[in-house]
Amino acid sequence: MRRRTNWIVGGVVAAVVAGGGITAAVAATGSSDSGGTPASSSADAGFARDMAVHHQQAVEMSYIVRDRTDDEEVRRLAYDIAQTQANQRGMLLGWLDLWELPKVPDGAPMEWMGMGDVPPGEDGALMPGMATRAELDRLGKLSGKKAEVLYLRLMTRHHRGGVHMAQGCVERCEVSVERRLARGMVESQESEIALMSTLLKERGAKP
Repeated sequence: MRRRTNWIVGGVVAAVVAGGGITAAVAATGSSDSGGTPASSSADAGFARDMAVHHQQAVEMSYIVRDRTDDEEVRRLAYDIAQTQANQRGMLLGWLDLWELPKVPDGAPMEWMGMGDVPPGEDGALMPGMATRAELDRLGKLSGKKAEVLYLRLMTRHHRGGVHMAQGCVERCEVSVERRLARGMVESQESEIALMSTLLKERGAKP
């Protein structure tokens, strides 16, 4: 168990270190591969805005479960997710500041992916994978194994939505370092999905 979690921690540390390099690279260029600053309607700006919102909920859920269980492995995973996604969220918002673009979209979430016509989620779930307010309230009232199982299920779904969005940036974004960050998100979140599937099985629960 400890070896498995340490492997995840190592990956998180590497991602944070790489994130510093990514931020420096963007600050140095501040432009897309075509040489200009991304437009507010671009995939680069849309991804930065939407993933910042998506990440914020992952951070919130992770800190909730850390207070609801004593299980060392789940607490460590939740802490790693919270720290990594808070760091990435800071980079995404930093890019928007660098580009002097608004942090709130004019249109619907994920419009940059051609999904602007998708009906909005219910009860606060703004984008695919996001938890509803009722689910967050329930997570905050559970404890022990029940909290662990709900968190792992919600975060698995959350990661799947995040992977879908990050893949959209890999395909559409024009800032190369942003595409690199998105590609890293896909790889790390898919690894965490596999880990969470194992943790759910160990608790006798289905993903």
